[in-house]
Amino acid sequence: MKKIFLLFVLTLTVLSLASCQAEGPLRVGMDLRYPPFETVDTQNVPEGISVDIAYMFGEYIGREVEIVNTEFGTLITALQTGEIDIAIASMSITEEREKSVDFTDAYFYFKIISLLNKDFADNNNLTSDSSIDDLLAVENAQYVGIASQISVTIPQDLGKNVTEAVDVLTAVEEIAQGTADVLFMSANPVADGFKANPDDTMILWDPIQSSPIGMAVQEGNAELLQQANDFIDTFFDEGGVYAQLKASWDQVIEEKLGGVNLDFYIYE
Repeated sequence: MKKIFLLFVLTLTVLSLASCQAEGPLRVGMDLRYPPFETVDTQNVPEGISVDIAYMFGEYIGREVEIVNTEFGTLITALQTGEIDIAIASMSITEEREKSVDFTDAYFYFKIISLLNKDFADNNNLTSDSSIDDLLAVENAQYVGIASQISVTIPQDLGKNVTEAVDVLTAVEEIAQGTADVLFMSANPVADGFKANPDDTMILWDPIQSSPIGMAVQEGNAELLQQANDFIDTFFDEGGVYAQLKASWDQVIEEKLGGVNLDFYIYE
């Protein structure tokens, strides 16, 4: 009887190990070029807010995590081909993307705010605390954006005059030099543009758009999607994900954005 019992225990152990090996690490895709959310440290080790979330998710579901550095534009393809299991990559939930992948509930909101030419702002009585409606009411403002990005499509949809720049540095330079008046971008590049040109630019903080950010999984992966949503449901718990992230990243965000902290991304 003892031999049978030991054989039974050994069989269960082997099956358990085989199951773990078959499941393998959770492969989390993200583009490590976007601090403070997705980046690397001086030793080229992944770090950032999304990296922390990925490791906390792995701990939550009991799986090791492998961060897979993936160009943002290929993340959906990587999910579809099975190269990664989940994207935790500051990805906006859009109708177009939902045709290709399954999204979790939103856990962050990325605001699109405005970098203004300082003279333009002063001439039109605009301050950092002005509303987006105050800005949009200004006639004949010249907008600049980056080709094929929302910095172009948003003002175009509003019927505004828009010129296209090849990259964000060129767009910021046009604002600073006064050849354009308004640039719509997410908070980090706007803050960087202002810091590089504090005498010639100004930030208007009232967002024109707030994009929900979710994790993405391959279509039909209902189990992982449910696990991710259950995990997101814990974010507001006492000592939960948001509290841990705020402890680690509030100061970094405040220094980068000039006064706002992680709450800027948590609340819509």
